[in-house]
Amino acid sequence: MSVAMSSTCPGLYCGRMMINGSVEGECGVCPRGERANLQNVCERCTEAPELYDWLYLGFMAMLPLVLHWFFIEWYSGKKSSSALLQHITAMLECSVSAMVTLLVTEPVGKLSIHSCRVQMLSDWYTMLYNPSPDYVNTLHCTQEAVYPLYTIVLIYYAFCLVLMMLLRPLLVKKIACGLGKSDRFKSIYAALYFFPILTVLQAVGGGLLYYAFPYIILVLSLVTLAVYMSASEIQSFKNLIAKKKRLVVLFSHWLLHAYGIISISRLDKLEQDLPLLALVPGPALFYIATARFTEPSRILSEGGNGH
Repeated sequence: MSVAMSSTCPGLYCGRMMINGSVEGECGVCPRGERANLQNVCERCTEAPELYDWLYLGFMAMLPLVLHWFFIEWYSGKKSSSALLQHITAMLECSVSAMVTLLVTEPVGKLSIHSCRVQMLSDWYTMLYNPSPDYVNTLHCTQEAVYPLYTIVLIYYAFCLVLMMLLRPLLVKKIACGLGKSDRFKSIYAALYFFPILTVLQAVGGGLLYYAFPYIILVLSLVTLAVYMSASEIQSFKNLIAKKKRLVVLFSHWLLHAYGIISISRLDKLEQDLPLLALVPGPALFYIATARFTEPSRILSEGGNGH
């Protein structure tokens, strides 16, 4: 029996079109925005994303913003007063890009999206599951089974890049007077490197990131907080509140901790999951409480005294 005449289609993602209430046509790839159901019929994606899906999109949207802020701070120098305005501009670029991306995605003109639910990891890599019914010819059914979670991130990155190239060079040229001509555009050059890297990361590892991002957030936020507090020589609450910038960094990391905890728990049971947010200040408090005992100079002096 040929593939075209069989009641079901081979493979996980091949389907047949529904035309005038009846299933017609050959088995093949479903149009964009549709996915093959259990009966191998292409079905329109009309469901609203789950909370976890929005959290994943939020994580992917935060990546370029955090990298922008890091490189702006890295290249601005201590004497430059332009860093704050560049931080605000980067946030504006990413916020506008996110809104435009939502507006151009189905349903067009609304700050919401229709999606197909992610069921398993293979949904992100449909190109690896094209069947060969006769073991000779391959039936190509590669599609976006997780519509639009895969492409919406790439569209967002494209808008971010375009807005950055339109706004940031003019801004930097006007305000970055405290930097040399070669230094003032380095944060923009850095973005021209990390946007292609983020694009490849999403294209190749989007499915893996979808399942792993809550743990990535927690681990990275813990490591970066420890490195920052160590580099800033924060060993007491007095050191911590000595500068406003340190408090901003601390609260930013706490927000990331909370984001990671919410992503892991998915807030399925509020009465059990919300108390977990009380753990957010834990790492910082533990670091401050134990920093005095792990100071290298103290350990070396005690070792030299034979204690």
